[in-house]
Amino acid sequence: MSFASSTLTCFSLVDKSDDLRSQIAHFHPTIWKDYFLQYASDSKELDLTSPEIETLKEEVRNVFNKFRDVHGKFDERINTDVEGMLSLYEASYLRIHGENILDEALAFTSTHLESISSQLRPFLEEQIKYSLRQPLHMGLPRLEARRYISIYQQDPSHHECLLALAKLDFNILQKLHQKEVGNISKWWKELDIPRNLPFIRDRIVELCFWILGVYFEPQYSQARKIMMKVIFLVAIVDDTYDAFGTIDELELFTKAIERWDISCLNDLPEYMKLTYGLLMNVYEETKQLVMKEGRAYSIDYGIKEFKKIAQAYMTEARWLNCKYIPTTEEYTNISLVSCGYPLLATTSYIGMGDIATEEIFKWVTKEPKIIKASSVVGRLMDDIVSNEFEQKREHVASFLECYMRQYGMSREDAINECRRRVTNAWKDINEECLRQTKVPKPFVMRILNLTRSIDVIYKDQDNFTHAGGVMKTYIQALLVDPVPI
Repeated sequence: MSFASSTLTCFSLVDKSDDLRSQIAHFHPTIWKDYFLQYASDSKELDLTSPEIETLKEEVRNVFNKFRDVHGKFDERINTDVEGMLSLYEASYLRIHGENILDEALAFTSTHLESISSQLRPFLEEQIKYSLRQPLHMGLPRLEARRYISIYQQDPSHHECLLALAKLDFNILQKLHQKEVGNISKWWKELDIPRNLPFIRDRIVELCFWILGVYFEPQYSQARKIMMKVIFLVAIVDDTYDAFGTIDELELFTKAIERWDISCLNDLPEYMKLTYGLLMNVYEETKQLVMKEGRAYSIDYGIKEFKKIAQAYMTEARWLNCKYIPTTEEYTNISLVSCGYPLLATTSYIGMGDIATEEIFKWVTKEPKIIKASSVVGRLMDDIVSNEFEQKREHVASFLECYMRQYGMSREDAINECRRRVTNAWKDINEECLRQTKVPKPFVMRILNLTRSIDVIYKDQDNFTHAGGVMKTYIQALLVDPVPI
């Protein structure tokens, strides 16, 4: 039995009456309760193969041949003008710095598509309206596939074989994802986190959804298991620093994480012991897995990044304790670590097997341009939508407060500056994806997908903290409802 589960009963409810305690955030409870426990299974292996799929694949290959010209290339005449316009709109989101023509194309196509969408066939109108809100390049591939299946089905010219293959493939992989989320939910349930740490956001299913955005392919099942547990730890530690711990408790907690030694447990307040013990346990469990592959180095890089994020959280806690509003430069330097994306990107490689060499970990932990850009997107999109809720209680200043104070600007000006920086960061990401030669594509894709997760989850509001709206719809689409056959 793990440390965390074996010592669970020694922890009582956290005392919320401590006068030294910072103001408690009020997070709504999980909306999923025990729903996903029905899928938990440690012994039964899922069969992800299907003879029907192989038959359909062959037929689909022959679908595509009819769209080729005599030279074997796709015939450009298959697109209508509107569809071509939509393609240009989607392509413009892959622009990099200096591509003014694509900047202009985005402005032109956005305006034109919006003006004509209501005049089109229903399936095309729906597709355009969605794309104007969520461009394909910034969407989660699995979520976009589910959405497009229903849109494609409405197209009178759709191909039945291709549609059947897409539906079958989606539903088979959904069963694997349900099992993974079920097992993580069972692990969470056994820890009884809501009772032992009632101040945190109970969002285990939403966190699993986040990681499914990073990689959904069946070969990365083990990688997802590792990453789901680590992002859960990040969420607990984040809320400990942000929503509950006193400055003195947090100083002790930070020193314990820096030492990374189970003997530090005795120095911590009771409610922190569960979190710290769980942190040691998860990383030790992961270390045993990668050691069997001769890749013990990978866990060392992961631990180093976790120490960095704890130190960043501590800096922000000190700022809050002193009521200090940093400059935008100070805020950016710390918040690009505390946003968690350097840690999550590094962690995403741990379970990827032999292709994740030590050179890959050296690269990702040296703050490459694409990691910085992804962190900018994550931090600033979060700040825009979560700022109002967070500032209802004592909370460290966001980019908005820092920018407004330093430059004497309005809140609207600060939000516009955030959006400008996010746009530029996406150009950096596109540049790195197009020109990346230092590391293989699978590793770049993890960072791209992490950024897409942020764009989807924090598009209009903080859908992680306030998880009852579109987040619930997304989870139902990926993990609850199979595609109707």
